Amino acid sequence: MGTGASISICQSLSSVEIKYCRNKVGPQPQRTFGIPLDYFAQEETQCPVPSVVKYLVEYLEEFGLNHKGLFRISGSVTKIKALKEKYDQGEEVDLVNEGDANSIASLLKLFLNELPVAVIPDYLCANILDTFEDNKNDMADCPGCTLRRLLSSLPKAHYSLFHFLIRFLVKVAAHSDENHMTMENLAIVFGPTLFRIPCSPSAHKKQAVCNGILLYILQHHEEIFVVCPDTHFSLTEAGDPQILSPAPLSQELTQQTEEIHHP
Repeated sequence: MGTGASISICQSLSSVEIKYCRNKVGPQPQRTFGIPLDYFAQEETQCPVPSVVKYLVEYLEEFGLNHKGLFRISGSVTKIKALKEKYDQGEEVDLVNEGDANSIASLLKLFLNELPVAVIPDYLCANILDTFEDNKNDMADCPGCTLRRLLSSLPKAHYSLFHFLIRFLVKVAAHSDENHMTMENLAIVFGPTLFRIPCSPSAHKKQAVCNGILLYILQHHEEIFVVCPDTHFSLTEAGDPQILSPAPLSQELTQQTEEIHHP
């Protein structure tokens, strides 16, 4: 190749206009739904539960406790979708002006249902079933103590949220004369949300047991959620699930399970 050709190529290259992409690349919106509870535990410094749950519950405590059919009547699909999108895009949400009791209640259930790991994870759900389902004809001296020990194996973020929800559901049940949501009804509604039973021929039976256990927890929450740093926090910070040997099901807990199963 001659000198003239080299000069020509250089001139051609020097005349090439470099076009820069002007599309701004900003941070991706941080989703709120479908995020593991451990992530919220890292982000939340003031509140031990996800802020979205705190806001939804605060709204329902203010405007929903006397609402008939709370958690049983579905909210507006349009409103639920719009509110969820706003939370996922990190936008400010005005629940008072943009929501209503049924839609906010449905949004709370949706948040719980979309958690990658249920509030009661699979390992603990299986452990609870092993502990109570196979011993219906026996009696335990203290089923509340057994449940307290089982729940102490929860990761801290899961334990905090479960306790928070139980306290809230107890408040809802305290207004059952107006909202018609007794503890029995709440156990039926939230059992499948908090305890996710895989599909199987025995799924219906297992779900009935979990619903009965949730009812028992609601009825004995003060006994079960006794603050005990030597048990709960030492176990959850270690992060290793505690596997407990099966304990017999008390007569009272058996009765709760049967009442839930055959209302």
